[in-house]
Amino acid sequence: MITVSEFDVVVAGGGTAGVAAAVAAARNGADTILIERYGFLGGAMTAGLVNPFMTFHAGNKQIIKGIFQEIIDCLKNMDGYDEKTKAFDHEIMKLILDQMVKEAGVKLLLHTYITDAIVMNGNVIRGVEAYNKSGRQIVLGKVTVDATGDGDVAVMAGAPYEKGRKEDGLTQPMTLNFRVGGVDAERMPPRDQINMLFEEAKVKGEISIPRENVLYFPTTRKGEIHFNTTRVIMVDGTKAKDLTYAEVEARRQMIELVKFLREKVPGFKNAYLLTSGVQIGVRETRRIIGEYILTGSDIIRARKFKDSIARGSYPIDIHNPTGEGTVIKRLPPGEFYDIPYRCLVPKKVDNLLVAGRCISSTHEAQAAVRVMPIVVAIGQAAGTAAALAVKLNVYPRKINVSSLQETLKKQGVILAD
Repeated sequence: MITVSEFDVVVAGGGTAGVAAAVAAARNGADTILIERYGFLGGAMTAGLVNPFMTFHAGNKQIIKGIFQEIIDCLKNMDGYDEKTKAFDHEIMKLILDQMVKEAGVKLLLHTYITDAIVMNGNVIRGVEAYNKSGRQIVLGKVTVDATGDGDVAVMAGAPYEKGRKEDGLTQPMTLNFRVGGVDAERMPPRDQINMLFEEAKVKGEISIPRENVLYFPTTRKGEIHFNTTRVIMVDGTKAKDLTYAEVEARRQMIELVKFLREKVPGFKNAYLLTSGVQIGVRETRRIIGEYILTGSDIIRARKFKDSIARGSYPIDIHNPTGEGTVIKRLPPGEFYDIPYRCLVPKKVDNLLVAGRCISSTHEAQAAVRVMPIVVAIGQAAGTAAALAVKLNVYPRKINVSSLQETLKKQGVILAD
């Protein structure tokens, strides 16, 4: 049985960008549906177990607010956020996102996979085809927002894209985030000593993880430490075979790390594996080619754009696609860069916007704009733009960007001073 429904805005993907896009679209008057494959929302913030929030400040000045600030405020109200470390509770996050979507009036479809894009007249996307326990679904929309992270809908619709770095097409490695409980944090040695023990274990063959150090963070709970240390290289997040291998290999590395911590690192003698991400963290796959391609130079030079719809200050942060090493290129102190609206508008496809880590950028620039606070801001801009396009009955590429910017500002987004 085929079910057909129609909305103003269809948001594909209920992750970090998708939730913000759907909430923004609905708040701006669009009849909106949000389609998500898992049984909960949040993407990297929940399924990926990514923590904490990376910087959303330029120096001491906060540069990302809007829906992102609302999320922070809700987390604080539910004792799910640590102001100092920017760590948050991922279970509380699920509840907050549910409530935000509900209060905005978004129609929500969980446990639903996007299987195809519906394209008419050669290049006009008319919605998506999806599948869930109820069967095949045809979900039509006046504007579609691709917030899948991988640009799945955009590619199905025929949008051009790039993947990986120029020299060999390799993408950044994947990481399975996990948490360890029962830690005596007061006995933990400094980071450099933990890294020295890690290196010694690698030399002895006790550790076989192609990473140069141990990356860990505190959480909102006492006696709990979050690890972002597994590294699976030479894999492609758009290939099921690679994703399968990566999940299995990352769990092997995780157990290896837990054993190392318990046996070698003070404070972890009685530690135990608490939880791991529902899915492995994928840093980079497709980058949809839009009306403008954000570059590494734009990031490092802290470039500003007339059609700015979001800001960021996170540096270029490239984990070596082939093994050890991480390249970090920072901005001048206190600086930030703009993300132009044109990066959300794909070439060759109309009635479509992209949001999240798959926006139009180079390998280097994507390594900066992929973090959660920036992705939320991009999502809010995409959803707001989609609603404006519906209201004006124009393609998203034809909307007045000044009107979009004014609308975003009224809703708490920080743009031009």
